[in-house]
Amino acid sequence: MVTAKNPFKPTAGARPPMLVGRAELREDFAESISNGAGAPGLLSIYSGPRGIGKTVMLGEIEDEAIEHGWMVISETATKGLVQRIGAAVQAAKEEFIEGPAGRRITGFTVGPFSLESSAPEKREMHWRRTLTELLQELNSHGTGLLITVDEIHAIDRDNLAEIAAVVQHMIREDLPIGLAFAGSPKAVEDLLNEGVSTFLRRAEKYDLHSASIVEVASAFQQTFSESGVVATEERIQQLAEATGGYPFLIQLVGYHVWSQAVRDGHEVTQKALTAGLAKARRRMGATVVESAYRSLSVIDQSYLLAMAEDEGPSKTSEIAQRLGVTQVYGGQYRLRLLAAGIIEVAGHGQVSFAVPTLREFLREQPGYKAVVHDPLGGVTSAD
Repeated sequence: MVTAKNPFKPTAGARPPMLVGRAELREDFAESISNGAGAPGLLSIYSGPRGIGKTVMLGEIEDEAIEHGWMVISETATKGLVQRIGAAVQAAKEEFIEGPAGRRITGFTVGPFSLESSAPEKREMHWRRTLTELLQELNSHGTGLLITVDEIHAIDRDNLAEIAAVVQHMIREDLPIGLAFAGSPKAVEDLLNEGVSTFLRRAEKYDLHSASIVEVASAFQQTFSESGVVATEERIQQLAEATGGYPFLIQLVGYHVWSQAVRDGHEVTQKALTAGLAKARRRMGATVVESAYRSLSVIDQSYLLAMAEDEGPSKTSEIAQRLGVTQVYGGQYRLRLLAAGIIEVAGHGQVSFAVPTLREFLREQPGYKAVVHDPLGGVTSAD
């Protein structure tokens, strides 16, 4: 029976129908849970460019924790973060240890459980003491607590210092706690370079990369087949290669090609393939690519525009020459773009785009092949 719903989820943070290229990371986290308090994977940081699946990865380890009977507090680094975590810890303690007012239970079974707090408690929370009591009780029942924090580029440094100090204390007490962050490479780099995050430098760092084309093709084949849409091996391969292994683009390509195929009699025809890929690329440009590009300085944009002249990896020496700057000066742009996750090292003295379709997007910009850099006067048009 053909499903009535599109199985792909091309929305930021949405859980895809199939985890592509991330199974090993989830297995690593599961192993850390099994090894207990102090296991390296229980203190983790996931980073990567926009659309690489950082939020989805947090969701995967949250699911793994819940399957092991752990409690989960899922948060985003917005104002009031510590207060919300404290409120969630207090709520968990009251629910599982103290029970309703006037009654105290002597035992409980912790099943799949998670908390998402929406507002801080009005009264002052001594959450370190409360957390200690909660973890001691959880530990006696062979379980623990995972706290995840997404979008760490927005985290208040005082909040970060407090969370790190409290969690570090719990680890020293050999209590079962896990802490995982997710953010862009630049945000992670900034945090780890600050004195406030000395403790976090010992965290396991996972730089999320694109999935292999083989894995993507296999996932496409299974998903299309199970949803009643016919696709030849050749067209499945074309779809996989069009994604570059980029998680968000995998969902975009799958979503739009699947929709077109359903209109063409539940088959991935050449027409469905062409139309679906065109829609996916436009959507990728309007969401991930454009926002990434517009967030950069004009000078960094000029480096990308110079790279766009190549069909493949760019030589850093040639990029500097096109911009009219020294290799040392051009290296400053390179380092910033690497830290932002926009480009990646492609070999000795070479770089390539880390975000698929960025080259095509750049070639449509007004400044493409018309950028001249004056070290004294900044970036100007060659026209």
